[in-house]
Amino acid sequence: MDPISERLRARHPQRIDLSLDRMRALCAALGNPQDKLPPVVHVAGTNGKGSTVSLIRAIAEAAGLRVHAYTSPHLVRFNERIRLAGSLISDDYLNDVLDRIEAVSGEATVFESTTAAAFVAMSETPADLAIIEVGLGGSLDATNVIDRPLLSVITPVDLDHAEFLGDRIEGVAAEKAGILKAGARGVIARQSEAVMAVIERRAAEVSSPLTVMGVDFDAWAERGGLVYQDQERFLDLPAPALSGPHQFDNAGVAVAAALELDLPEAAIAEGLKSVRWPARMQRLTAGPYAEKAQGSDAELWLDGGHNPHAGRALARTLAERQARAPRPTALIVAMLANKDAGGFFEALKGLDVQVFTVAFDGAAADPTALAAVAQGRGFGAMPTASVDEALDRALALGAGRIVICGSLYLAGEVLGASPETWPT
Repeated sequence: MDPISERLRARHPQRIDLSLDRMRALCAALGNPQDKLPPVVHVAGTNGKGSTVSLIRAIAEAAGLRVHAYTSPHLVRFNERIRLAGSLISDDYLNDVLDRIEAVSGEATVFESTTAAAFVAMSETPADLAIIEVGLGGSLDATNVIDRPLLSVITPVDLDHAEFLGDRIEGVAAEKAGILKAGARGVIARQSEAVMAVIERRAAEVSSPLTVMGVDFDAWAERGGLVYQDQERFLDLPAPALSGPHQFDNAGVAVAAALELDLPEAAIAEGLKSVRWPARMQRLTAGPYAEKAQGSDAELWLDGGHNPHAGRALARTLAERQARAPRPTALIVAMLANKDAGGFFEALKGLDVQVFTVAFDGAAADPTALAAVAQGRGFGAMPTASVDEALDRALALGAGRIVICGSLYLAGEVLGASPETWPT
């Protein structure tokens, strides 16, 4: 665990308690930094939030803007969560801000404290735009003390975090839609009818105009690039640099947001080509695990998706890659114990893959139990003691394409194994 994370765990409650009361009190004690930010793009959703944030940021930076970004969780170092005008926040500045917060924080949780830290640092550092990712839910998430966003974005909504958001899609959608604010346009990804009905109802209640994918605009892959179309434009753009067919939908939402921000087409094209977002179907080419795979002429990929929707995206990505270049495929999987492992593996049914299960440091599912879930969905699955052992076994069986997946915590441990793979 990095020093900043250790500090936060030692000094703040670890619970998740969705409420805005403590956060509003904390922000008030700090002089309401959330009201002193540059124009804000607020991003909620179940899947694709981080990718969409990274896409909008890359486009805005290509347009010459100084951009703040707040995302979660981090992979290797806590600093990854707070990007100030293009650079990760320094340890010294972050510790200084946390000192100020702890002087007034009371019973604020870790996420509330870190969100306040982001707001303070962003309010003190000049920039042209701030992109703020919701942590969990929306309406009661600590980030939702932002009352006047320039733009609200909702990525695909699906079931996740049932212990906090419930197991009905309408309830989850209501939480996500809680970021819509009066007068701020909402850019909405493609959604199910049930989810869209909830979002439209909230938008009407608060007078938030909507721009909806599949209605007001659309985007799709064509001739190796991305085609974007709305009621005014038809844009022939480069494919996003992020891997997987689902990234074309994420890119379409990001383009729609960029156009709402009046960013030029040239910057949109450049941002799509230059975007980077680790652990989202990331090809690993450095570090000890990549070196071991390369020694056996195997591809190694890393993906942090951890719910059924992410499983479906992974399945589509692998099916597409197999169609182009067939190779024996293995998955190295770990998941949090509270995740829907059955739904994740169900989404992968139909793939011809060997599964190896592992654990990570924290509340991971038992590898033996996780392997049993995979076996129950028709996969050959074997529990292993470590990523190293799983990789060795996969390579020994002749795997030419290996994907480490199922958890951002696992992804963080893999990237953290060597400084050359740390996100920057």
